[in-house]
Amino acid sequence: MKKIILIIVAVLVVAGLVTAMVIKQQSGYTKVLTAKVVRENLDTVVSGTGQIKPKTYMNVGATSFGRITHFYVKEGDHVKRGQTVATIENVQEEANVTGQQAAIAAAKTDIASYIAAEKTAEANEEHARADLEQKKLDWDRAQALYKDGIMAKQDFDAKKAAYDTDVASVDQAVAQLNQAKAQTDSARGHLGTAVATLRYNQDLLDKTIATAPFDGIVTNMPVREGETVVVGIQNAEGSTLMTLADMSVITAEVKVDETDIVDVQIGQPAEITVDALPGKTFKGHVTLVGDQALLRSTGVATSQSTTGTEEAKDFKVVVTLDNPSDELRPGLSCTAKVTTAHKSNILSLPIQALTMHDPASDTAKSKDAVQAATATPAEGAKSNEVQGVFVVEKDPKGRLRAKFVPVTTGITGATDIEVLSGLTDGQEIVIGPYKTLRILKGGSLLKRDTEKHVAAPSSSS
Repeated sequence: MKKIILIIVAVLVVAGLVTAMVIKQQSGYTKVLTAKVVRENLDTVVSGTGQIKPKTYMNVGATSFGRITHFYVKEGDHVKRGQTVATIENVQEEANVTGQQAAIAAAKTDIASYIAAEKTAEANEEHARADLEQKKLDWDRAQALYKDGIMAKQDFDAKKAAYDTDVASVDQAVAQLNQAKAQTDSARGHLGTAVATLRYNQDLLDKTIATAPFDGIVTNMPVREGETVVVGIQNAEGSTLMTLADMSVITAEVKVDETDIVDVQIGQPAEITVDALPGKTFKGHVTLVGDQALLRSTGVATSQSTTGTEEAKDFKVVVTLDNPSDELRPGLSCTAKVTTAHKSNILSLPIQALTMHDPASDTAKSKDAVQAATATPAEGAKSNEVQGVFVVEKDPKGRLRAKFVPVTTGITGATDIEVLSGLTDGQEIVIGPYKTLRILKGGSLLKRDTEKHVAAPSSSS
């Protein structure tokens, strides 16, 4: 029994000595997470949320007052341009059109009779002129005979009277012809008036028949058969029969934060995901970038709002889908990720590795390096902080130490950022923890935290 106790005590002593040696060896070291500077493809992405909208859509409104007699389509139906989609009560309009068509037919009959009268008058005129020509020859001979004393005075007067009568007959025939032509012209004028009235009545009748203005899909029908619809006048909005959307060109209308909108330009590629279609991504490109800020709480343009101008703002961005799907429907919630910058095979590092540091505050050569690394700067001290990262280097004794290196950066990805200068491919850098980075000093002894170490996330496209 005593031997067992002695063995246990010996084991505990050895374990205590080993633990003490490990603790002594690790004293003064700072545990950190590290990663490597790598080359990769990097994209800068701006996200926005919104909804799917067709590029072209319109409300088919009532153009006539009356009761809806029939709908020929329902929500979700595809329609063709010119297709009848609904009819409104049109008994009076049809009666007006029918009556006017009858009036036009009667007017055309009158014109035909007046044209016949014209031809009769023309024939009478020609007959009168021919008769007058014969009477004029007789009159001319009578004058010669009477002058030579061959014709009696009575016969001479008869010839003159016959000639004068035919002159009057010609004038009468001409007047009758002119009258007939005037009546024909008047009838034609009445016909033109009747045709114009028919066009007006036909237009009123056509307005009781609603047709599709373009190929599309019925997305909304706020009224039902039998309801009475009205036409909009001045500031009073009229009834809407249905909403048609042209789904051949589909857009994603999203809102982008004001801090990101400066990077968004027309033509940039984008990826659209729809909440209702998980796992599917649609390609597109930016076709509109709004120039008016919208209040995030109300969606009202700042130029139209008198309050809340200091709150967060968004800008409207429209992304047109390159290959839309029949599964898409107007109003579906979506997210658009716009690629505002892309670079291939560039140096990059995790964003969390970047920190602001004053190199003059480094006390790596001090015996109290660890304590200095955890000290906070005195209040009011002048700061000369620059952007950079802590590079992991080995000292002559093979120990890991932190070296602060200023870094200039370029485009930013989701988790990584481009390195323009200061680092080379493959260098090991400190990426965390965040609290350690804030107080770490150049020259501090480091120890890799293998328990928490994770591979640096990638932003490669």
